[in-house]
Amino acid sequence: MFLLPALAGCSSSTTEPGAAPPPPASSTPAPTTPSTSPTQTPTPTPTPQQRASPDDVDVTVATRAVRHLAGTIGPRPGTSAAYFAAADWVQQQLEASGWEVRRQHFATPAGVSWGIPVEAGSSVNLVATRGDTTPGEPWLAVGAHLDTVPQAPGAEDNASGVGALLATAAAIAGRQTRMPVVLVAFGSEEPRGPSDDDHHYGSRAYVASLTPAERRGLRAMVSLDRVGVGDVMPVGTPAEPNALTDEIVAAARRAGEATVLDTFQRSSDHWSFVREGIPGARLGSTPYPGYHDESDIPSVVRRSQLEAAARIVVAWLR
Repeated sequence: MFLLPALAGCSSSTTEPGAAPPPPASSTPAPTTPSTSPTQTPTPTPTPQQRASPDDVDVTVATRAVRHLAGTIGPRPGTSAAYFAAADWVQQQLEASGWEVRRQHFATPAGVSWGIPVEAGSSVNLVATRGDTTPGEPWLAVGAHLDTVPQAPGAEDNASGVGALLATAAAIAGRQTRMPVVLVAFGSEEPRGPSDDDHHYGSRAYVASLTPAERRGLRAMVSLDRVGVGDVMPVGTPAEPNALTDEIVAAARRAGEATVLDTFQRSSDHWSFVREGIPGARLGSTPYPGYHDESDIPSVVRRSQLEAAARIVVAWLR
């Protein structure tokens, strides 16, 4: 799955510097010594990368994403033409930040999404790396779902999470993190039925595609899902607080951002990882009136919360 981390010489036939003047013409000329040692160009020493910092976050990256995805594209169910237009745009943003993006296609069944029938079809995950992951070695994942239910422009759910993901991508590009990082924009997260198996299609496809070595190396996954409203950032876990949620809360504290624990939280892509034994947590999920509604437009989303989400993630990755 991963893309793993590129003589000139000149010689001349010249008299050695400092040689005696040539003798008279009737004498045998003094021998000359050719210069045959090639001149090597020294290999420059790589400049060490600076460590990623929450202060590298540019929130305008996130706000631009919310405006484009929810304001320009609008509703984007996971198998729709609008969804693929959104995926094209997000891929362009990731690649502009220097990330290598692979598309993972997967099937999504027909169903009923928040009261509206939706057709079966193909969807796609965008998997972004910096070329530094090695199967079996430790790595971290951060994801956000790109699709919406059919009736919602999806500013908070989930252009906010995708915006924070893109802001994170820009902030850590060319920066050192404690482990290699994979960023994923997931397709078809929204439900098409009542059970876990009618939900989170993209993240389930992604986890299923991981090799045993990749699973061994994956230390934790964080899902950014509805991070743009409220005053504090929920940190969600499918069970009791644990080592991962402790890490995230500590990272938020270092970044100067407020959090609140949200236990028994399964309604996001982190659950696809946790149910397979991989540590996972969610940022976001504050209730708001526009949830899965046509009123979920860019004005719902708070700039300060977008910034907080990205700062927390960068602090955790650092």
